[in-house]
Amino acid sequence: MLGPNNYGKAEVRLVRLTRTENRHDLVDLNVSVALAGDLADTHLTGDNANVLPTDTQKNTVYAFARDGIDSIEAFGLRLARHFVDSQSTISVARVSIEEYGWRRLGPHSFARAGDAVRTAVATYDGATAWVVSGISDLVLLNSTDSEFHGFLTDRYTTLAPTQDRILATAVNARWRHGDAEGNWNQRFDDAQEAMVQAFVTTYSLSLQQTLHAMGQAVLDRVPEVVEVQLSLPNRHHFLVDLAPFGLENPGEVYYPADRPYGLIDGSVLREDAPPPGLAWSMSPS
Repeated sequence: MLGPNNYGKAEVRLVRLTRTENRHDLVDLNVSVALAGDLADTHLTGDNANVLPTDTQKNTVYAFARDGIDSIEAFGLRLARHFVDSQSTISVARVSIEEYGWRRLGPHSFARAGDAVRTAVATYDGATAWVVSGISDLVLLNSTDSEFHGFLTDRYTTLAPTQDRILATAVNARWRHGDAEGNWNQRFDDAQEAMVQAFVTTYSLSLQQTLHAMGQAVLDRVPEVVEVQLSLPNRHHFLVDLAPFGLENPGEVYYPADRPYGLIDGSVLREDAPPPGLAWSMSPS
């Protein structure tokens, strides 16, 4: 028996330039489309009568970019609604977009702006639209104001409690909007600023505590957001033992370990948050 399925064009790379006489603006995107619907025949018999080719999906992304890209949320919604409303065999469309930041150097010169990537997922089922915004690989570090102690121990525990440690992470966050219309760029800026400020100002006794503070800050700052999901890898920094060299190390020289690492996942949501519908899942159930 055929189970839930979808298909689409993944990672359509797109750079959109807006040219004016004295200034250029640049948007750099990675767009993925996934469609679901009346597609059993193509799986079971190879009949492609109900299939919109993935090459057509790619071309649609480029054609829609010609009209401009105000925000990746709005662009994703336009595409998702088009695929469902224009194709009778498609009942659900999901458009996932990554936006790579560029820092302006001049009227038409740019430099990549770090590793953090803005994300958005727009899903539409012909009647309802859901929008999830986010950011990935936002690297943050507090050099103090972090402790970790009072934890469970057993025969395999070697970690010593600490009242002062480096707390570093690469934030991967998604936040679900309660509506499908809004000033998406302002909401993103507010959500990112709220998370960063919560990280900076929270005296942390655990990364879990910091995660909750960051999610709570987004809900407090952006009333349209109903749920925040965060995944925070703990980027451990180990104090290097300089004693073999006759040197002290008063918390100045560290080894940043990339693996293994602790991974903290969690959600913060409003008590009256509506159910996510298809916001977190592609399956048209």
